[in-house]
Amino acid sequence: MIYHVFMLELILKPLTHIVIFLIDKFGYLGIALAMAIESANIPLPSEIIMPFSGYLVYQHRFTYLGVIFWGTLGGVIGSLLSYALGHFKGEEEARKLIRRYGKFVMIHEYELDEAIHWFDKHGSLATFIGRLLPVIRTFISLPAGIAHMPLKPFIFYAALGSAIWSAFLAYLGIQLGENWSTLGQYFHKFDLLIALSLIAGIILYIRHKQQKIKAWQQRQSTKNV
Repeated sequence: MIYHVFMLELILKPLTHIVIFLIDKFGYLGIALAMAIESANIPLPSEIIMPFSGYLVYQHRFTYLGVIFWGTLGGVIGSLLSYALGHFKGEEEARKLIRRYGKFVMIHEYELDEAIHWFDKHGSLATFIGRLLPVIRTFISLPAGIAHMPLKPFIFYAALGSAIWSAFLAYLGIQLGENWSTLGQYFHKFDLLIALSLIAGIILYIRHKQQKIKAWQQRQSTKNV
């Protein structure tokens, strides 16, 4: 458990620095690039990308509509890359990539299974719904490609979901900026409590992930019997 907390910390810090660097260096294009990476099955969290972009809106470096547009554009581009992988390479190739490289970024095969299940259950609409859900949003374009979903509705649903998600997270960033001075006073008073809460949240997340992996492995063992 301590090892996984340490690994998550090692992963999150560089990811945060990458996001800040891209947006600070390339502006709107950096937002699009970061969101494209996040939507192409690479865990660069939009929960960092868009709130930080929203904070820069508060600082008058960006406009709210501009942030939404470029965040949506990046989301669609990344989704198309993921869609193409599923469409041209198929499910088995996607699984091979996750088995080989997923451990380095804490991605497991069960997450692809969940995305496939979502798509099988909700059909084309899953592309839209999945874009609004953590974890699944990163992978939902793969099963759409594997199922050879028509391209035009795929782009429409991916764009709609990306736009709503980008607008929501950017708005949170703006609100954080507006209340930063007030929040900072309270955060300073409760530094220890916040730190403990963050550690507890990370531990609960890792424990949940480990339970998911264990359940997935048990199902695989049952299938192979």
